[in-house]
Amino acid sequence: MNEPKSTPDPGRGVLWDTAGYFLRLGVVAFGGPAAHVAMMRRDLVERRKWLSDQDLLDHLAVASLIPGPNSTELAMHLGARRAGWAGLWLGGAAFILPAFAIVLAFAWVYVEYGNTTIGLDLLRGVQPVILAIVVQAIWGLRTTAVRSWDTAVVAAAAVVLALFGLNEAVVIIGAGLALLAWRKLAPEPLRKPGAAPLPDPRTAWRAARRWLRVTGRRAGGFVLLASPAGFALPELFWVFLKIGGTLYGSGYVLVAFLEADFVTNRGWLTEQTLVDAVAVGQFTPGPVFTTATFVGYVFDGFPGAIVATLAIFLPSFFFVAITHPLVPRLREAPWASGFLDGVGAAAVAVMAVVVVSLGRIIVDDAFAWVVLLVAAVVLVRFSPSTVWLVLAGAAAGLAAGALT
Repeated sequence: MNEPKSTPDPGRGVLWDTAGYFLRLGVVAFGGPAAHVAMMRRDLVERRKWLSDQDLLDHLAVASLIPGPNSTELAMHLGARRAGWAGLWLGGAAFILPAFAIVLAFAWVYVEYGNTTIGLDLLRGVQPVILAIVVQAIWGLRTTAVRSWDTAVVAAAAVVLALFGLNEAVVIIGAGLALLAWRKLAPEPLRKPGAAPLPDPRTAWRAARRWLRVTGRRAGGFVLLASPAGFALPELFWVFLKIGGTLYGSGYVLVAFLEADFVTNRGWLTEQTLVDAVAVGQFTPGPVFTTATFVGYVFDGFPGAIVATLAIFLPSFFFVAITHPLVPRLREAPWASGFLDGVGAAAVAVMAVVVVSLGRIIVDDAFAWVVLLVAAVVLVRFSPSTVWLVLAGAAAGLAAGALT
């Protein structure tokens, strides 16, 4: 299938530049999906000019509609936008790889020594920096996400519903459907003259089906090679494939899935091991789905870590492969633009609620306030790369830990 016209035909330099960016981001992407989105906005919209705020919100909106880790899927979308189908693969894999390696190291330490407390001093300095980056991203996206009275109403409603604890996926999808319905029922016709016809998903499905056949053969072959002694690793693969293909929402939803499948139904993990796995996934950079890496390693060492990681992220590559070609056409289609506007406004609103929740936890002493204020000033005054800013916060946290 041909790429949308907005996607350039990449040269090798563009492809490796794209992969290199997401690899570096994966090393410092602490703080969860809201922080990841904020970092991508700062780096790719403000500094590198790869896309506009509207483009970012449209891709985020589509990523929010499919199961899996939204920020990782956003990285795949942006990799594909920048460097074609190879960019989807390399961008997503590069973003996941650092988290996989770091979680794998922690899993080895845990199995050998039973200790998951490493990294707390590092987080003490990194978290206020991440908070400053997210706040700046929300402020920058406000005029793009909330540009009319109806999107303002949707955003306000999303804030209220999120504060009351409604599942974020329900809030975001509901916001899109609500704004779509309102604009369809409004007395003034909202369709753009000469807009593009509705996107035909059949072409996207044919390309994704070809991709899935190749990927499925490789993945299945790997699982069989990795588990010559029996059925345990294939079962581990299918359990995590199911989770990756059906999970909407935050890391807390992932915990519920893991508890049901690994603690209650199969008895493969104890409650304490599950808590430790989730803790490692939370305080390491990159997608929280790399909790699967920890679980897989505890289950069956390095082969288990590989199989679990591959399985939980594979559906995301598949879903992005299907939906990516539709993004620019959805924005042009009159029936869908209202839906994208509603989802984008709600996504930014949910990020704002996350900031409030994180702020109450993170900014709890004088050191955190100092790091937060310094990071905010540096962001506004010097506009540095998020990589260097996060590394500086990590160094400050480690230094404070050594002194106290």
